[in-house]
Amino acid sequence: MTPDIFKYIITFGYVGLVYYLSWVGMRRTKDVKGFAIGNKDMSPYVIGITLAASISSTATFVINPGFVYSHGLSAYLHYGVAGSLGILTAFLVLTRGFLRLGESKNALTIPQWIYYRFNHRGFSLFFAFINLLSITFVVLILVGCSLLMTGLFPVDQKTGLVLVLLFVFSYVLMGGTYAHAYTNTLQGVMMLIITLVLFFQGWKYFGGDFMGSLEQVGRGYASLYNSESELYYDFFSVFVSGFIVTFALMLQPHILTKVLYLRSEKDIGKFIGTTVVVGSIFTLMLMMGFYARLAGVDVPAQDAVVREYLLFEFGSSVWGEYALVFIFITLLAAGMSTLDGILVSLSAMVVTDIVHPLTGSEANGLVLSRWALVVVGIVGVALAWNPPPLIGLFAQKGVYGLAAASLVPVLFGVLVRRHIPLWVVSISAAIGLFLHLGLNLFGGVINPAISAAYAILAALAFGLLGLFVTRVGQESEGKTEKS
Repeated sequence: MTPDIFKYIITFGYVGLVYYLSWVGMRRTKDVKGFAIGNKDMSPYVIGITLAASISSTATFVINPGFVYSHGLSAYLHYGVAGSLGILTAFLVLTRGFLRLGESKNALTIPQWIYYRFNHRGFSLFFAFINLLSITFVVLILVGCSLLMTGLFPVDQKTGLVLVLLFVFSYVLMGGTYAHAYTNTLQGVMMLIITLVLFFQGWKYFGGDFMGSLEQVGRGYASLYNSESELYYDFFSVFVSGFIVTFALMLQPHILTKVLYLRSEKDIGKFIGTTVVVGSIFTLMLMMGFYARLAGVDVPAQDAVVREYLLFEFGSSVWGEYALVFIFITLLAAGMSTLDGILVSLSAMVVTDIVHPLTGSEANGLVLSRWALVVVGIVGVALAWNPPPLIGLFAQKGVYGLAAASLVPVLFGVLVRRHIPLWVVSISAAIGLFLHLGLNLFGGVINPAISAAYAILAALAFGLLGLFVTRVGQESEGKTEKS
């Protein structure tokens, strides 16, 4: 059997299995609630793998290794260490409270959760519209997957883009959350196997001396803080911004709403444990950036580092061509595992939090969710058709803005039990969003993680001040009433 025939057999086998799982999901999807968060009958282990795959995606498996290739150890620490700590902290802090309120109100989306917590339709609409910034991450995934398609099949990038879109949208349209969860479990297991294989296979490039090998590339390349980098050059840019932004990123609709899939609070420990273990293994894919650099792979475009390294490493032998089939399909699965989650959450949000409140009608929620999915797909392809040079930074501008706006309302909504005046969280959200965009687009801050971290800290400071002022005011009123 030739490598080409093997490639198409494996590809069609994977596609068939995904469609079968989607068909199973479709049979269990009866309404918009089932489409958005399922019927609370999934295992916490399945949900944990689903979430870890959604968090990792094309960014970890395809795009971020390019930053490690270009900037070295500081980039690895930013994404692999500071980011992982931010993920763990966010779920330890937020999961229980978010699930408790979500269950009590039957919330399907984050904007709906915001509405139930703060009881203001205008504020939830604001959140619904800024959650549309997630489309920038859809663009990143589409571009990353189309690059992989050109390495696997004899197609150009635009054709690969359309093929990826049609495949993912078709199976998500069928089964919604169940299709997303079932296929993500399959894709997550594939990602685990390939991550470990690639990690151990490429370790040879260090020659038994990790730091010495990096220092051969350059002193800054091997430093905790790369003075030659415009992105990762000091403690704040490497560790603080990475931790803060990743913590806030866990508030994205396709991530935090996974908590609402759980049956009860008893499943939280299994869910978080699975997510952390599986997600930590996935971060080893960042090592591909080191391997490509040490192997001397010349990559003209940073976003194509993983593709070029894999072709260099496996493309020169027959057995390597067979291995490339599994690897590229798995990397495609990594992108699809996040893309389908974003699509489900965005389509459910558009219907639940924009269309229904503005029209006053709740008819045909499941049908509208599927039509919203089509619209999101068309917009995503239009933006990905001629992508910017560094798609990673483009996606971070939008998604980090969403994270900066979301942190104070969700964090305070979970942790603060008393009434929170709307002006405290609404102004904090506005500070987070617009300060990030202002610093990044007009203030000369190149790294979106840094501008978002500054914006989050400013929003948090304002929110804490607002809580203090309102608490003092409430205590004064109470004393006056008693007098």
